[in-house]
Amino acid sequence: MGSSVQRIGIDLGGTKIEAIALDEAGREVFRKRVATPRGSYEGTVAAVASLVSEVGEGSVGVGIPGALSRASGLVKNANSTWLIGRPLKQDLESALRREVRIENDANCFALSEATDGAGQGAPVVFGVILGTGVGGGIAVRGKVISGINAIAGEWGHNPLPLPVAEDLPLRSCYCGRAGCIETYLSGPALARDPDLERYAERLARSLAGVINLLDPDVIVLGGGVSNQERLYDSVPRLWTRTVFSDRVDTRLARAVHGDSSGVRGAAWLWGLPSGE
Repeated sequence: MGSSVQRIGIDLGGTKIEAIALDEAGREVFRKRVATPRGSYEGTVAAVASLVSEVGEGSVGVGIPGALSRASGLVKNANSTWLIGRPLKQDLESALRREVRIENDANCFALSEATDGAGQGAPVVFGVILGTGVGGGIAVRGKVISGINAIAGEWGHNPLPLPVAEDLPLRSCYCGRAGCIETYLSGPALARDPDLERYAERLARSLAGVINLLDPDVIVLGGGVSNQERLYDSVPRLWTRTVFSDRVDTRLARAVHGDSSGVRGAAWLWGLPSGE
């Protein structure tokens, strides 16, 4: 790729691994996707290493569907369960022979959209990924908030608020509990129960809890489910029922960079390109 490559971003998803490279001006100079070797930790590390080797030199940021434990440094809370308990940072650094920065994929998504996406200029942005899993990330004045436990924004593993009869019995989740928001709002959950009105109502209920707690200026949706255009009209109309306010000015927006936001944010874990 040459010496102009400054930042490499990797989005390590449940179904695909995507790599991009940005030059000094923030222009994209490389992009490639491969299928995730589901169930294989060693295969996943090898796939990331292969993508980075194609790019060449540069800093490496990786967004993962989970987080690194502050206590052990090992992966936790990953819906790509074959990553859990693994020393991913150390193994990637060993394979790549350079330092790697790893952050939750939803945090990368929020960072990208807060910088030059749907949340540009907004003081508080909540980024939502509605895909293989349900993730969330918080960006405040252009900086990711990870939290002391590395779980800031993990709304997908809160219980679905105010369950009604059609939400029962509570759905079991890979995390070991039942009734997690993720089991109702992920892409696979929508595929199993494709009633979009019911989905929108559950999403509105769940995001109302986020608004009550965080009161963000903008909530940005990403992931496959975010392509359902009618959500942007129906959900803000429905969430007023359970937001604790006389009116709700929080804006619900579709990600400007689509499913590239996570990988862009991963590249920017090393700082924004010059001129940004």
